[in-house]
Amino acid sequence: MKLTHKLLPLLTALAATNAYATDGYFAHGYGVKSQGMGGVAIALPQDALAAAANPAGMGLIGDRVDFGMTWFRPQREAEITGAGPIDGKYDANGTENFVIPEFGYNRVINQDVTLGVSVYGNGGMNTDYNKAIALLGDTAPRMDLIQLFIAPTATWKINESNTIGVAVNLAYQRFELKGLENFSYPPPYDGSESPSKVTNKGYDSSYGAGLHIGWIGQVNDALTLGATYQSKTYMSNFDKYKGLFAEGGDFDIPETYGLGIAVKATPALTVAADVQRINYSDIDSVGNSVTNFFTNQLGSKAGPGFGWRDVTAIKVGASYAWNENLTVRAGYNHASQPIPKSETMFNILAPGVVQDHVTFGATYVLPNKSELSLSYMHAFEHEVKGSGSIPFVPGAEANLKMYEDSLGIAYGWQL
Repeated sequence: MKLTHKLLPLLTALAATNAYATDGYFAHGYGVKSQGMGGVAIALPQDALAAAANPAGMGLIGDRVDFGMTWFRPQREAEITGAGPIDGKYDANGTENFVIPEFGYNRVINQDVTLGVSVYGNGGMNTDYNKAIALLGDTAPRMDLIQLFIAPTATWKINESNTIGVAVNLAYQRFELKGLENFSYPPPYDGSESPSKVTNKGYDSSYGAGLHIGWIGQVNDALTLGATYQSKTYMSNFDKYKGLFAEGGDFDIPETYGLGIAVKATPALTVAADVQRINYSDIDSVGNSVTNFFTNQLGSKAGPGFGWRDVTAIKVGASYAWNENLTVRAGYNHASQPIPKSETMFNILAPGVVQDHVTFGATYVLPNKSELSLSYMHAFEHEVKGSGSIPFVPGAEANLKMYEDSLGIAYGWQL
C-alpha cells in the first residue's frame, strides 16, 4: 500500500477544486470508464474505482492501479420574476472550471480475498454569482461544497459465481457560503438560532464515516447481476454554519442503494444498466422545505433546507471491443428531478436541476499493456420554473437553469 500512502495527500489537496451536480449533487458515475458508459458499474467493474459503485467489484478486477482526473464545467443561471426592482437574470459562473481526481488500488491476497482502496469525489455543488441578489443579501452569493470519499475495501469470493464486498467510507467535506445576509439578522428578527453563523464565515470542514456493501453474481458466461447498499454517512457538523443548516450545522451524506445488470451480448459487445436510489430527503438540511421558515428558525431541527426530493437514477451503457487494443463506450443517464417548483428560492445557491446525460468513452491499450482511457459527458440544459417559490414575496418566483460538460482522462495497469 506504499503507493496509496504517497498519493492520498495529493488527491486530498486536489479535491479542493471538486464540484458536481449531476444526479442531484452526486456524480453520474465513478471512474473514467464508468463515466463513459452513463455511470453503469454495479454489475460491471472495470477498474480500481469499482468500490465507489459496488465494493464487490474489486473482487473481479485483479491486481490493479488506476488514477485520473475529470475536468468539469457546469453552467448555472437563476432568474427572479415578479419581484419588481430585483427582477432579472443572475449568472452563477464566476467559477466554472473544476478538476475532480480519482485513484484506485487493488491487491489479490489469495484466490478468494482482495484488499484495495478507491478515492473519489462523491459529489458537491458550486455557485459563484456575478452580483448581489437582493432577495438573499447585499453581497454576491457564493456557495462551495465538496465531498471526498476514501474507501478501504475487502472482498470475498463465496464460490465460483458469487462475490461480496464491504467498504468503509471515510468522508471529508468542505463548505463555504457568502451572500445570505438577509437570513442572518440578530434578534428581534430571529431568522436563525445562531444568526452570526449563517453566512460569510469562510471555509469549514466536516469528517465522517459510513458503510458500503455489495454483491455480484455471475449467472452464466453472458449474464452478471449486482446489488449494493451504502448507509448514510454520518458527518461532524459544520460549526461555522450551525445557524444555516438544520440540526445545528449537520450535513450528513444520504444513503443510496441500487441494482445492476451486465450482458455480454457478443464476444465484443457488453451492455449494462443500473438503477440507483439516493435518499436526499432523509437529510434534514437537504430535504426540509423552505416553508419551514414560518415556524422554525434556520439551524433548528426542523429548520428550512433546500427541499430536495429523493432521486432515482437510471443508467444504461454499452462497450464494444473494436479490436484487441481499442474499446469504445457510450451511455445515457436519467435522474429524476430533486428540486420541486416550490423550492427554487434557496436552490438559487444549489441549482442541481439537470436530468439527462449522454456519455462517450474509449480505452486504448498501450504497447506496455497499460491503458489510457477517456470519457465525455454532456448534461442537457434543463430549467425548473418556480411556482409559489418565494413565500415572502407573493407573486414572485425564482427560476433555475443549468447544463454541464465534463471530460475525463485516466491511466491504469494490471500489477
